[in-house]
Amino acid sequence: MTDRELLRTGLNEYLSEVSDKTIDNLLKFSELLLEKNKVMNLTAITDPTEVVTRHFLDCAALAPHMPQGGRVLDVGTGAGFPGMPLAILCPQTEFVLLDALRKRIDFLNEVIETLGLTNVTAVHARAEDFAKDSRASFDMAVSRAVADLRTLSELAVPMVKVGGAFLAMKAEDCTEEVETAANARTVLGAPDAEVLHYTVPFDEVSRAIVRLQKTQETPEKYPRRFKKIQTSPL
Repeated sequence: MTDRELLRTGLNEYLSEVSDKTIDNLLKFSELLLEKNKVMNLTAITDPTEVVTRHFLDCAALAPHMPQGGRVLDVGTGAGFPGMPLAILCPQTEFVLLDALRKRIDFLNEVIETLGLTNVTAVHARAEDFAKDSRASFDMAVSRAVADLRTLSELAVPMVKVGGAFLAMKAEDCTEEVETAANARTVLGAPDAEVLHYTVPFDEVSRAIVRLQKTQETPEKYPRRFKKIQTSPL
């Protein structure tokens, strides 16, 4: 099976319809990612087929949850995951990809320009700084970052509107991490956690999405400075 066939078949498990243009854009993103990765550390995955399975088909698990016509923030997007594949898959949703490393944002802006995407913006900023002017301005936040859920929640939840949600991509066995974040969730206004399990097509790796529904306003003092979040997590 070719990478194109793998991608289309895998995406059909999440979405009822995927256009040829969408497939083209994802494969082009893979080419740009692997080419840039030769001179800049963006991903440890260097095989094109594994980019399809371990990156694209993993990130695509979030696609059915995206708010059509809404705004989504990808916190700590890195090389563009999960935000860039989601922006390609969900053209009716507006995405902001946030990262503190300028080189990554420069790369993502190249991808946006090359693919002609109009529903996604890459922003160079620390999350706690970006939050100053972006509190409660997104319908949803997502993250595939490796940080602990307590840290991710403090960086992301303040920027989500009441009624919106934060979706964190985690390993299948994340029960202890979710329980440890109970105080953080409560303080930040998203006390209830729902864990959604899925298996990545063709990769057969079991993963989890932790969904935090925001039901109350986040106190103004959050997020704190990142060093404080790390040394004194909620």
